[in-house]
Amino acid sequence: MRVLAVDDGLRRMGLAVSDPTGTLARPVDVIAGSPDPVRAARAVLEAIARLERDDEPIGAIVVGLPLRLDGTPNDQTAHAEALAAALRTIGGREVTLHDERLTSREAESRLALRERDWRARKRRLDAAAAAVILQEFLDREK
Repeated sequence: MRVLAVDDGLRRMGLAVSDPTGTLARPVDVIAGSPDPVRAARAVLEAIARLERDDEPIGAIVVGLPLRLDGTPNDQTAHAEALAAALRTIGGREVTLHDERLTSREAESRLALRERDWRARKRRLDAAAAAVILQEFLDREK
């Protein structure tokens, strides 16, 4: 069963997907975000439908949960929680929230090793952050 991860954002959402064994994560896409969690959930579900046309089904979704470094909620936490709730309701799949602290920084440093142009890195950063979230989730589940 493949798992999809979402790096939630009001402007952009990064998506990553696991291999069928649930071992490896890879970035797949960046889609438009929305301040409306239901609209954002629909965009994620449309992306899932496109991914499933080309490959095996996606059985579960992991949504990155933004928190401050001390673990307290920040101004984006409520949106991610509402997105996860909307995905559960509309999508009918298992949805898990996963702590995403420092994943964007990790993704940026990994991208910087391969891509010198910051504009190119910026276009791929959200999907790369989703891949870091997903890989951490998969490693924890093993």
